[in-house]
Amino acid sequence: MDFSSKLLENAVYEVSQLPGIGKRTALRLVLHLLRQPKEQTEDLSRALLALRMDIRYCSNCHNISDTELCQICANPKRERKLVCVVEDIRDVMAIENTGQYNGLYHVLGGKISPMDGVGPQELTIESLVEKARQGEVEEVIFALSSTMEGDTTNFYIFKQLEPLGIRTSAIARGISVGDELEYADEVTLGRSIMNRVPFENSLKS
Repeated sequence: MDFSSKLLENAVYEVSQLPGIGKRTALRLVLHLLRQPKEQTEDLSRALLALRMDIRYCSNCHNISDTELCQICANPKRERKLVCVVEDIRDVMAIENTGQYNGLYHVLGGKISPMDGVGPQELTIESLVEKARQGEVEEVIFALSSTMEGDTTNFYIFKQLEPLGIRTSAIARGISVGDELEYADEVTLGRSIMNRVPFENSLKS
C-alpha cells in the first residue's frame, strides 16, 4: 500500500495493530478521523491516553475499575460469599447484562495455556484461593469458556479449592463447547448461570 504522506502511513500502521483491523480498514478509519472536526480527534486521543494512564484494577476481584474497589464489589447489596470466576471484563459485562446474577466476580486475566506460555502463576488464581482460605467465599461458580484451556483452568482451580471445602459449580452447558461467553445471548447465558451444576458433575459430561 503506497502512501502519499508519512504521517498518514504511521497512523494507519498504528491503527492496524488493533485486533481484527487490517490495513484497509485502518486506512478507512484514519481518513474518517481526518474528515471530522479536529476536536473529535483530540477527544479520542485524550480518552485513550487517560485509559492507558489512569485505569486501575479492583483490589478485590481484579476487574477493570476507576477506583480501588469496582462498583460491583463496593455494592453492599451483592451476595459477597458467591464468586463467579471469569476470564476478563468482557465476561463480567456479559453476565451482568443477563440480570440473573447478584454475587461477586473474580477476574483471572486469562486461561491456563501452556502453548501460549500462560501458567497458573500468570493468573490471579492464588488471590482467589486466599479469599477461600480466609472464609470469604462459600461457593465458586466456574464461568470460563468451554474450551480445552477453559476446562483445564477450571480443573486446576477446583483442585486448589477442594481441600478447603468450598462448594464449586459450573455454568450449565447451554453454552456450546468452544463458545466464548461474550458471544452468548443473554437468555442462554442467564439460564446457564441459574441452572449451574456441581463442578464434579460437569467432569462426567
